[in-house]
Amino acid sequence: MNETTVCVVGNVATQPVFRETAMGASARFRLAVTQRYWDREKNAWTDGHTNFFTVWANRALATNVQASISVGEPLVVRGRLKIRTEQRDGQSRTGADIEATAIGHDLARGTAAFRRAHKGETPSETPARPEPNWETEPAAQAAETAQQQQGQWEQQHQEQQHQEPALVT
Repeated sequence: MNETTVCVVGNVATQPVFRETAMGASARFRLAVTQRYWDREKNAWTDGHTNFFTVWANRALATNVQASISVGEPLVVRGRLKIRTEQRDGQSRTGADIEATAIGHDLARGTAAFRRAHKGETPSETPARPEPNWETEPAAQAAETAQQQQGQWEQQHQEQQHQEPALVT
């Protein structure tokens, strides 16, 4: 089967919309992808045209999108490109959708802390994420923050070990 698979890097332009349907979970959001190029006359990087894609996620990916993504965050999206044409108000409109197979934060522009989703976990069970600090942290403060995060991870890991039943052979 011939499909057009794409990988795009951009920013979340709209808040993800999550729906639970008979077919399973579904989420969609708009992704803004702006071309950047080196302008030799200005001797600086310049923003070019912005393309907008509607990104669709299904099942577990949709649930994780709802718990992990918000407006303005940089993402890498991989999936199948679908071009749709529709008639609206007597005019022909064309749009580009991506049926996502993988979505992740763009680590070239920030950091992320991965948490494995357990089967049956709902988005309300995932801990609330703190607002990111968009300011650059001083090195000492960044090291302290990393130590705090490591301590929190170790505490959560120990709690999970106590919650899981022991394997009896």
